[in-house]
This record gives sequence, C-alpha cells and structure tokens, in this order.
Amino acid sequence: MPRPRPRDPQPATRDPQPAIPDPRPPTPIALTIAGSDSGGGAGIQADLKTFHRFGVFGTSVITAITAQNSKGVADWRAVDRQLVTGQLEAVASDLRPRAVKSGMLGNAGIVKAVAEGIARHQLDNYVLDPVMVATSGDLLLDPGAVDAIRGALLPLAWIVTPNLDEARVLTGAAVRTPDEMRDAARSLVKLGARAALIKGGHLDDPEHVVDTYFDGSEVEEFRSIRIDTRNLHGTGCTLSAAIAAGLALGRPIKSAVGEGLAFVHRAIATAPGLGEGHGPLNHWA
Repeated sequence: MPRPRPRDPQPATRDPQPAIPDPRPPTPIALTIAGSDSGGGAGIQADLKTFHRFGVFGTSVITAITAQNSKGVADWRAVDRQLVTGQLEAVASDLRPRAVKSGMLGNAGIVKAVAEGIARHQLDNYVLDPVMVATSGDLLLDPGAVDAIRGALLPLAWIVTPNLDEARVLTGAAVRTPDEMRDAARSLVKLGARAALIKGGHLDDPEHVVDTYFDGSEVEEFRSIRIDTRNLHGTGCTLSAAIAAGLALGRPIKSAVGEGLAFVHRAIATAPGLGEGHGPLNHWA
C-alpha cells in the first residue's frame, strides 16, 4: 500500500505587529485665498512658496487669473463666485487650515463669498491683505469691492496689512507720515480688525522703511534699512503669507509680524534679478 503523503507544514501564526506611532507632529496647514500670477512672483504662487519656506503645508482658493509678468498686468478675470465658494468648502472640510490669508479678491461678490466661508467654518488666524493695486500700478480690484472689504472682511481679520494707499482708501484719511500711519492703524482696529500693520514702503524716507503695528494696546514701529532695488514684485503677498505661516506655527501675532518682516527684507536683499521690470523676491531666503 502506498504510504500517505506527509502534510505540508503550516506556517506559524504570528501576532500582528502593533502600529508604530509617527513621532512627527502634524504638519500645520495654511490657506491662501488670492489671484494667480502667471509671472510667479506674487499672488498664489508667492504665497505657496512662502508657506513651504516656513515648513507649512499650503492650500489655495484661486479668486482670479491674471496675465502678468514683472513689467505689469496685461489682463485679468475673476473666478466665478460659486467656484470660489466650492474651493473654500473643499479645503475647509478636509484640510482645515490653522491660518488663512487673502490677497487679490477682484470684486464684491468674491469678497462676500470669502467672508461667508471664513465665518461659516470659523477659521481663525485670518490675515487680510487688501490688495487693490499691483506694484506696477495696475488696478486689481473693482471699486465697488472696497465697501465689502471694509464691512465684511475687516471684522473677521486677526490682522490687516495695507500699504499707505490701501490704508487711505479703507480709512478715508490721508496716510503720508508716520503720525498718520499710527492714526490709520488705530482706525482699522476700531473698524473691527484685531490688529493692523501699515506698511511704510512708500514713505518718503531714503534710508529706512518704517512699518507701524497696532493691536489695540500700543503702537510699535518696525524699522529696517531701505534697499535700493527694482525687485519688489510680490512683497505684500509674501509678507502676509509669512505672517499667516507664523500664525499657523503658533506664533503670537506680533512675533509673526516681526518674523515676516525679517523674511521679506532678506528676500528683497537676495532677489534673483529676474525679468525686465519689478522682479520677484527670493523665496528661499
């Protein structure tokens, strides 16, 4: 009789290995709500580069498409309001940001859609950069949107970062001197912002740039040496993105402002010198 074949040995059973916890802290997320710059120096592109430089994961809501380069803005179109809302919903419902910044919004409808989305999702650490005019002087905002920014977005802002012209438009008062900058910062906080940073790059001072900060308690001035350069495209976008990145990392507002201003100063000082007009900054600085 044939002998029975031996059974194949059964593999030894092993207890499942416990999952090894990831020791790394979760990467903070920041959101930029802004226009796209085809030249890569400002808008969404500058914001995402800045977030990455600070170690923050960047998400975006695109509000407008621009045809521009270092020499100026040739054309732009606003994104449909419903699509802006859809982008914001998609990000906030899955990749909830620790900080948000807005730049170019284009028109009143988009301003209101952004305000509604920020309020609906109760998004904190909102940095409002009231972009109205490009470095080249080209208009980036419909006139009717100013009231919407003042009434709908300022009360949501943890900090608002206008330049002198934008501060004048928002407050209705002249902003040409350091004293007027301090008054404008106080006025913007009275209008609802938690803090205000008035950017003094356009002040008539050949040696220094003075930026004025107010958070409802005391005024503080940040001073830096003025750099004689044409490479200033995207400075406002980069600064507001750097402040948002700092807030996403847990910095207090004033600390985020100080770190952001220092970063922009380095980025201007080491700009790569690209383009024939107002060149972009060095976002690796």
